[in-house]
Parts: sequence; C-alpha cells; structure tokens
Amino acid sequence: MQQERRRAARIAARAAGFLRQRARGLSGVGLALGTLLFAAALTPTLVPRTSLTQGALAGACFAAGYGLGVAWRWLWAYLELPEPAERARRIANGLVATSCLSIAVIFLWRAAEWQNSIRAVMAMEPVTSAHPFQVCAVALVTFATLLALARLFGLAAGFMAGRAGRFVPRRIATMVGVSVAVVLFWSVANGVFFRAAFHLLDASFRERDALLEPERPQPVEPARAGGPGSLVRWGELGRAGREFVASGPRAAEIGALTARPAAEPIRVYVGLRAADTAQERARLAVAELKRVGAFDRSILVVITPTGTGWIDPSAMNAVEYLHHGDVASVALQYSYLSSPLSLLVQPEYGSDAARALFAEVYGYWTTLPRERRPRLYLHGLSLGAMHSESSVELFEMIGDPINGALWSGPPFGSRFWRLVTDGRNPGSPAWLPEFRDGRFVRFMNQDGAREPADAPWGPMRIVYLQYASDAVTFFDYRDSYRSPAWLQAPRGPDVSPQLHWYPLVTALQLALDMAMATKPPMGYGHVYAPQHYVDAWAAVTDVRDWSQEALATLKRHLAKTAGPALEDDGSDEGAYRNRGG
Repeated sequence: MQQERRRAARIAARAAGFLRQRARGLSGVGLALGTLLFAAALTPTLVPRTSLTQGALAGACFAAGYGLGVAWRWLWAYLELPEPAERARRIANGLVATSCLSIAVIFLWRAAEWQNSIRAVMAMEPVTSAHPFQVCAVALVTFATLLALARLFGLAAGFMAGRAGRFVPRRIATMVGVSVAVVLFWSVANGVFFRAAFHLLDASFRERDALLEPERPQPVEPARAGGPGSLVRWGELGRAGREFVASGPRAAEIGALTARPAAEPIRVYVGLRAADTAQERARLAVAELKRVGAFDRSILVVITPTGTGWIDPSAMNAVEYLHHGDVASVALQYSYLSSPLSLLVQPEYGSDAARALFAEVYGYWTTLPRERRPRLYLHGLSLGAMHSESSVELFEMIGDPINGALWSGPPFGSRFWRLVTDGRNPGSPAWLPEFRDGRFVRFMNQDGAREPADAPWGPMRIVYLQYASDAVTFFDYRDSYRSPAWLQAPRGPDVSPQLHWYPLVTALQLALDMAMATKPPMGYGHVYAPQHYVDAWAAVTDVRDWSQEALATLKRHLAKTAGPALEDDGSDEGAYRNRGG
C-alpha cells in the first residue's frame, strides 16, 4: 500500500511539473487578449446559442486572442525591444491572471441575460442558465485543439526552417519554413480531409436523394410532374422534388378557404437524374410545362431551389392560395449537397442551372402573344435567391421584361442585392432599405415594406423578403474590423438591443449565426413565415381581389398549417427538415 501511495505521489508530481512547464510556456499577453475575446464572445448576436455552440465559439475566440498575443510577443522580441525584469513580469502576470479570471466570471454570469435578450425579441421562452461550466469545458477543449494544431504547425515550420538554414540566411530560412508549412497544411486539409469528406457527403446525399419514400405516394394528377403521362419519371425527381410535387394545396382546399372556384395548381420539377446536363433538364422542364398547360395559367413562377433542391412550402403555398390555384411553377435541381457545401465545392452549378432554365422558359414565353401568356416571375430562397438573381440579364429583357421576382433571405454574396443595398436612400436602414422611388425594388420584413402600399410600381416588380436577424443575409467578412451598417439606429425589430460590435469577435459570432440561422422560430433568422410571404407575393403579383380580412384569414390558415410541420421537423420526412437548403 505504501509503495502504491509513493508511486501515485510521483505520478502526481510529474503531472504537476508537466502542467507547470506547459503553463510557463503560455503567453501572458495571449491569455489576456484571449480572455477579452472570450468574454466578448458571450455577448449576444442575431440568434440564440446552446451551451455547446457557445462553448465552441468562446474557445475559438479565446484561441484567436491568444494567437494575437503570441504574435505581439514575437514582434516585440523580433524588434529587440527591452524585456521587463523577471520580478516585474511575475507581478504583472499575477495581476493579469486575476483580472482575466474576474472578467471571465462576470461575463459568464451575464451570459444567460444576454441570450434572453435575443429570445425576448423572438418571442421565445427565457432560459434560466447559460450553463457556464459546460461552456467553459467546451471552450477549453476547443482552445486546446486549436493550440495543438498551431504548435504542430510551428514545429513543422521550425523543422523546414532548420533544413533551409543550412543554405540561406536565418530570416530567409524562417520565411521558407513558414511558407512550406502553409502549403503542406493546406494540401493535407484540402487534398485529404476536405476531398474525402466531400466524396463521403456527396455519396450520402446522392443515396438519400434516390430513396423513394413510401409515405409520399406518386401523384395521380396529370398536372404534376411524375404523375400519369409525365415526361419526368417519379423516381427521377429526387427527394426534394417529390416532396415539392406531392405537397401543396389542392383546388378543393383552396376553394374551401376562399369560397371561390379554384384551379388545380401545376407543379413541375426536374431532378438531376432526369438528364445529363442542365440544358437538357431545362428543355425537359419546358416540354413538361407545355404538356400540362402551364403557359395557359395566369401566373408562372420559375423557382431556383436551395442546394439540396428544397423549395420552401411557405412561399409556394402562399402564392397558390392568393391566385386561386391558377399558378404554374417549375424548378430544376442542380445539386445533392446542402447550400453551404454546394456553394463551397460547386459554386457554378446553381447559377448555370438557373440560367439554363430561365433562358428556356423566357425564350418560349416571349414567343407567346402578350395578351394570352402568363405573368412571369422568379423566386428563390437563400442560395436559390442568389442563383436566381444571376440567371437574368436586365439588358436582354429591356424590350420584353418579366413581371417581377420575389427573393427571400438573399445570401450576403448576392451581387444585385449588395448593389441595391449599398445604393439605398440616405437615412434608410441597411436591414430594410429604400431604393430610389421604390418603383423597381422594394425590401420587406415582418412588418412589410417602408414604402406606402399604394406607392406606384414600374413595369417590373422586385421584392426582397429579409429579416434583420438573418445572418445568412447580413454576414460580412469586413465585420471583423468595422461595425456593420445594420447595427446603426434604428435597429431591426428582431435584433437584441444589447448587441454590440467587437473587432474580430462579431465576425466569428455571425459566422456561427449563419450555421444556426434555421434554428429560431418561424418568422425569425433564416426561417421565413408564410404570413410574410403572403404580403410579399401580394405586392409582387399585384393582388387586388382580396380584402384585408380575407388576407388575415389566409395568413392565420397558413401559419396554423406550417407551425405543426415545423415542430415535427425532427422526422426524416418533415416538410421543413431541409429548410434553408
């Protein structure tokens, strides 16, 4: 027993010595800056966080601050500036450690209050605790992982510099070592990790897309793709396509709500398996539109889906009800992957497919007599909005323009959205801009547009539906070094009043918010509500035969049917499972 105790004591002493040695190797300036960024990461941004995501974010921010501190310490030594005395340094480090601990405790104590400030504007139940111990544990693991990777990078750079130092001066050897290490790490990450992950995810998404869902039967209506006489086989629609075609209101449902005669809505979808190229799929889509009589309807909507091919049911159900089912819609799948992955590895696929479909539809539409053809509109959500934007050339439509477009949740990289937002009228907020006299482009959110409802429109109407709490729309890399315009007063109704800008931290917070943007309740973040689509479609398509009372009834009906579907989203076949793409 005595020997075991002595052995345990020796092991504990060695462990303590190892930890003291590792602690002495940490940078005091880095710990101070890391703590400040850790504390700032606990403050609110656009969407609520869980203890896991909060811990990961706080750990990453701590690592970023620590890295800046190490870089500063290296620069100080590189410039050969005077070093403080050992006693003064120990005293300073003690004071810094005490201050860092106090700051961390205070900010962790207030974390629940800050999260509740976001939940309050989103009408969510408050939390009683931010689970500070879980946050700290996750943050520590995240920091340790990133620190280990950084030190591994340093060892690789040092090894390369040592080899190069035999032939070139020391500082040139250091540059060579760092450069080689960067190329090596990037090659390993990109060529091994990312490529293997992509192939695995692509195969997984592809297999899932091909599975036929027994609870989603093939439609019996000839007016729907995949049905009797369709040019597109049911199995070639893809999972999202089958969901889109088989869902939505039928004529009887629409008539029961409106107490008016209703037509059976036409939905056409062409999946990736239907043809080899985007151009072939687009021609097949137009042939299917002709077969089902889509060009005889009053409204034709060309939809660009999200990365997985998903189409927001809230958007299409709303326009079909508003126009009593006299609507035809068509979409083309361009990827199996989710929107972020699709944008990362296949950035041109979506824009090429959207362009091919629009060119085919528009080319045939312009051959029809103007008094007999349907009004033509574009629609897209998220990545679909960005690709739908890029599918049209305004110059080619000057002589025969389409009737308009509704783009919801446009990503921050959308060029036309950025151009219009940056060119907004002075005094209008970035989260709900006014552009010139509002005849061409208008922005809408939960409360509608800033322009009066009776303000005149031009021949083509474009509406952006966006929420101020949607980080997919309002993220910007430049937020790392300057405060975003949407933070200026007045703020959006769904943005926490306690949100403040911090260098570097806010950009990391918003990057995480993008990943969590589909988690808030419907009507916030990146989850667009049917009642807001009703207002947007009514403006875009110039709806005049609905009273305000009837519109309110429709909004309640759509919200009532969408709410349970969103709550049941944990199932594999939930209509909103792939929301945001």
